Amino acid sequence: MVSKGPKHPRRQSTEIVHHGRDPFAQNGFVNTPVYRGSTVLFPDLETLESGKQRYTYGRKGSPSMSALEDALANLEGGVACYLMPSGLSAVTTALLAFLKSGDHLLIADTVYQPSRRFSSEVLTTFGVEVEFYDPQIGGGIARLMKPNTRVVYAESPGSQTFEVQDLPAIAAAAKAGGAVMLVDNTWATPLFLKPLSLGADVVIHAATKYIVGHADANLGAVICNEAAHAKLRHMAWSLGPAAGSEEIFLGTRGLRTMEVRLERHQRSALHMAEWLATRPEVARVLHPALPSCPGHEIWKRDFKGSTGLFSVILKPHAKSGLARMLDGLELFGMGYSWGGYESLAVPFDPKLGRTATAPIANDTGVRLHIGLEDVEDLKEDLAAGFDRLGRNS
Repeated sequence: MVSKGPKHPRRQSTEIVHHGRDPFAQNGFVNTPVYRGSTVLFPDLETLESGKQRYTYGRKGSPSMSALEDALANLEGGVACYLMPSGLSAVTTALLAFLKSGDHLLIADTVYQPSRRFSSEVLTTFGVEVEFYDPQIGGGIARLMKPNTRVVYAESPGSQTFEVQDLPAIAAAAKAGGAVMLVDNTWATPLFLKPLSLGADVVIHAATKYIVGHADANLGAVICNEAAHAKLRHMAWSLGPAAGSEEIFLGTRGLRTMEVRLERHQRSALHMAEWLATRPEVARVLHPALPSCPGHEIWKRDFKGSTGLFSVILKPHAKSGLARMLDGLELFGMGYSWGGYESLAVPFDPKLGRTATAPIANDTGVRLHIGLEDVEDLKEDLAAGFDRLGRNS
């Protein structure tokens, strides 16, 4: 759905509360109600045949959908947003919109694993040439561009290992080579990074994370500039990955409080990252706001803040110790996804899922999402876990 944009530009904190809603069009109710439906009636044959009314079919839009699409397009500075039933469906729809058999895709080596899997295991079967690149290549990506390169796909910071990419330099090389640049902006949200302003054409969100913010719905979003709009709209409407009405409502509700939640996530995660850097069990903390993290200077230049997700690399330990550490945690749950109010801890192997770059470490990584709990309680929980990690039995 195309965003009309605000009549009077306002500061971001105000926009996130007000944009995409019209209480007096809803009998004064503050929130846009949940519209459930497939069939939309036309007043006459002429309107039906021309399609000249805002809503024509439930899959293509509703007032509930427009409220969130308009708000997200406004926050990202895009001309249009399309909601999807999950973050992965947003990724796949965006890639399919700009790729065909015989095309070449350049994709960061550190992307979200399902994005990597779709590219290497599905797109290749359709005849797309997929090449992974070092996320810290910057403008050097121009050396990898081919005459048939149609998409450059970035995710900054990188999944699990949090390398920050030089998006303006990569975007410039992509544009010079005639390629479209797609950026997964889930980690930073539109509040802390605006890739379209840095040269990207399309921004992707797993809105399941911070936009929904409560671990209770799956949702995706794709926002684009004018140049990319026609192809994205065609693919979104052709594939038909419609987001559910309840999920859209939960995404809209979560959006309204996202800024205040992120302030707490950011503050708590930085506190925890700095504390973890002092722990003898930790070899390295991978948090973009720390000077030790790859791409920290670029983060300072391009980002307005950091969120609650980062990783630590543990020093060598017994595998049984890792199980004792994680199994006994009381406040950190073990589960996929992130962005909700709860803290999470998930182990990963830094050696896996890379082909264009060397492993960042040979030891165990643990990805942490710092929720809204008190940081002193979280530190006590992890400290007890580290004690279990170091036990001999």
